[in-house]
Amino acid sequence: FLSLANRLLRLDKQLTEPEKAKFSALTEGKSLQTVVKDLLNAYNPDVIEGIETQVRNEKLGDAPDEISKSIAEEIEKLRTSAAKVFTGELNEYVENVRKAHDQIIDTVNQDTVTKSEWDRFTTEKAQQVIQDFTTYIEQHKDEIIALSIFYDQPYRIRELTFKMIQEVMETLKLERPTLAPNYVWEAYKQLDQVKENSPKNELVSLVSLIRKVSGIDQQLIPYDRTVNENFQKWIFRQNAGQHNKFTEDQMSWLRMIKDHMATSFHLEMEDLDFTPFDSQGGRGKMWNLFGTDMFSIIDEMNINLAS
Repeated sequence: FLSLANRLLRLDKQLTEPEKAKFSALTEGKSLQTVVKDLLNAYNPDVIEGIETQVRNEKLGDAPDEISKSIAEEIEKLRTSAAKVFTGELNEYVENVRKAHDQIIDTVNQDTVTKSEWDRFTTEKAQQVIQDFTTYIEQHKDEIIALSIFYDQPYRIRELTFKMIQEVMETLKLERPTLAPNYVWEAYKQLDQVKENSPKNELVSLVSLIRKVSGIDQQLIPYDRTVNENFQKWIFRQNAGQHNKFTEDQMSWLRMIKDHMATSFHLEMEDLDFTPFDSQGGRGKMWNLFGTDMFSIIDEMNINLAS
């Protein structure tokens, strides 16, 4: 118990906030520090002495054997409670996240520089990286909500959220850190299957790659470019259809939504209360610009820009 507590204390200093939140979700709301405290208390002499005192006071006048038995039972409850959070799922998560943060420093066998140049993919290596990424995504398409949405597209694409993509990224980094999106993108580039450099935002790279693997896009295309092209097509249909031509103020607002969706993948009504919309008047301003049409516009943009 003490050894495990010390290891978790070291790990606590390395975990990111999303990783700590995931830990709490797997322990039914207990933080990592609370779990550590429970482990330490399980063999803390002061805590055990407190249990003994409490039991003796409650069973004053009982036979010594009964008192000893009750004390042993209460101590066992304490230790069982501290240990029960460690399910197979939590144990696997702790091991994966530990590996992701682990750094091995060899101070004995020092490296020497024999050549200094950019590391280049061989064709075979690039093909293997792409195959490994494709296999990973397809194997998890029924387990991870975001991936199932991509494969069910276009019927559920409007459900995709920024948080869902973050969860895919976190899972990928834990389980297959060598398949980082920008690294996979470079493999495609090595095979001349994409000309552009990987997007600056790694989540955008990930969405672009998943769209390619799931068959939504036949070629690897930066997702922000896809959103821009879909936006232009949607605006053309809107101006030619049910809406009069949008005013410049309306277009400025729609471009702001488009830019948001290029990196956040979805727009919720609540998003209008935050950056960058809040500085422009938030949802009240959008209502002034579009009236009741704002609801259908948000819904349509969520569907059409991500298609």
